Amino acid sequence: MILAIDCGNSRLKWGVHDGVRWVAQGLLDYAGLCGFADLLRAQPRAERAVACNVAGAQAGEAVEAAVAAAGLPLHWAKSQSAQHGVRNLYERPEQLGADRWAGLIGARALHPGACLVVGAGTATTVDVLDAEGGFQGGLILPGVELMRRALAVHTAQLPLADGRFAGLPRNTMDAIVSGCLQAQAGAVERMYEQVAALPGAVCLVGGGAAGQFFELLRVPKRRVDNLVLEGLARIGGGLTP
Repeated sequence: MILAIDCGNSRLKWGVHDGVRWVAQGLLDYAGLCGFADLLRAQPRAERAVACNVAGAQAGEAVEAAVAAAGLPLHWAKSQSAQHGVRNLYERPEQLGADRWAGLIGARALHPGACLVVGAGTATTVDVLDAEGGFQGGLILPGVELMRRALAVHTAQLPLADGRFAGLPRNTMDAIVSGCLQAQAGAVERMYEQVAALPGAVCLVGGGAAGQFFELLRVPKRRVDNLVLEGLARIGGGLTP
């Protein structure tokens, strides 16, 4: 049994995997980390924990304390040159975020062909994985919420928009929201051109903000929640590579 923990920018995702399926999963705001150890003790008993962290040192220390209080050894996942069928072709492999690396490993396990791996959260990542498991490179761009807030903060007359998507927006709120969503979808579709001609290529889309623009994508696509946890479970040794 593996406890997988993804410390994202906005919140923590966790899951317990028994080697066949997820037996428990959940989300936790960082304000609730003080109760994480008690939450873990109430879950099916894991043998060890594996985690990645892009939330900073304070969140990492709180997770370490909670996992130690639950009596589990903890491994912090880091990007490698190659692992579980994925080769890292970053100029400096160690600079690739551990969450992106875990997401690529999860994607490779769920889809053996070429794919575009999209993680839609506070930031949106768009990564190209070829048919042989080579990570060719990818994008990082502000997520939907960051785009909305950037316009509100850095312009004098644009509000923090609470609009809805429209193909041809006719009010400012809808224009801002629609622009942010079209920007996300457009970046994904342009990157998909890198794999579009390859047999069985698909766009795998996950993350908390994925639902905001998933239906706009005009490419072969599949919604996959918790790709990072899927990768962490394999890194932790709970699943077959």
